Amino acid sequence: MSLAVPGIDAQTAFTGTVTPDAADRLDETRLAAWMEAHIEGFRGPLTQGKFKGGQSNPTYKLTSPSGTYVLRRKPFGKLLPSAHAVDREFKVQSGLHSVGFPVARQYGLCTDDSVIGAWFYVMDLVDGRTIWDGAIPGAAPAERRAVYLEMVDTLAALHSVDLAAAGLADYGRPGNYFGRQVDRWTKQYRLSETERLSSMEKLIAFLPASLPEQTRTSVVHGDYRIDNMIFAHDRADVRAVLDWELSTLGDPLADFTYFCMAYVTENGGRSGVMDSDRAALGIPELEELVERYCAATGRADVPDMNWFFAYNFFRLAGILQGIKKRVIDGTASSAHAKAQSDRVAPLADKAWEFALKAGAR
Repeated sequence: MSLAVPGIDAQTAFTGTVTPDAADRLDETRLAAWMEAHIEGFRGPLTQGKFKGGQSNPTYKLTSPSGTYVLRRKPFGKLLPSAHAVDREFKVQSGLHSVGFPVARQYGLCTDDSVIGAWFYVMDLVDGRTIWDGAIPGAAPAERRAVYLEMVDTLAALHSVDLAAAGLADYGRPGNYFGRQVDRWTKQYRLSETERLSSMEKLIAFLPASLPEQTRTSVVHGDYRIDNMIFAHDRADVRAVLDWELSTLGDPLADFTYFCMAYVTENGGRSGVMDSDRAALGIPELEELVERYCAATGRADVPDMNWFFAYNFFRLAGILQGIKKRVIDGTASSAHAKAQSDRVAPLADKAWEFALKAGAR
């Protein structure tokens, strides 16, 4: 099984746009007027293109005489509670940018539905390259190794951000992260449930009864993987981490173990490297990345990951269930949404496999 979860990669497709259809097209006149009033230096008129892929927060490339911008908005129509919080995306990226962490510069947030029909924010378009495939085809082994070490170092830097200095001390509750997340995704799953799945029912019972102890609190990205970053064109440097929709304050092990899921998922042209010849490709083994992360964050070690893998696959199943419900309701934003929504049951089954390894009965 490859690890690819549409619904949380809307911003990563900086490699191409399409002309928005009537349902997705933004009112350029009203939008330009708002940008002139709220974004310093903006000059209209503007033209729009919608980035390919993603079902969660539709993302647009805006071109104008004053420059090129990126807009992310909430989906139109009825939404699940707490989902698609573009105001939180804007807040966390603004705070992280202020302390030098690699994210796009934020220009403005609009919470007035009358402008384009939904809340949105506008940010800088970061120049660089997106790597979709964890095997990094065409790269030399030394470059692949550098990319993986850079990803670990960037994640360690995120987990070391001074929350007060970034203005993010109130970005979430500091304790019981996994308990709150299991509860959240259970509720979200129930709200969008379309059929009874045995694996999900067992996970809903097992996970809250076996929560790991939380010993640290940091900003947690929530979807940290290779295709949610923009790298420099000519080197391994991360120029921006993208897609902050699932971010909050929480246990940094959530991010690190999610990143490590690439080592337990097949490639399939996406982030997984389980079935890749990592030695030949130059991709570091998981043990080296664990050691490097621990050294950078002052940890002695990382606990057994099976519970965390079970949790992460459970969460992904819950996210895709939300997309499945939106497909049924007719509000999904991507042409690929139907195919991806069929992955809920396989993800739940994979989660239960790791739960059994973690001691579930």
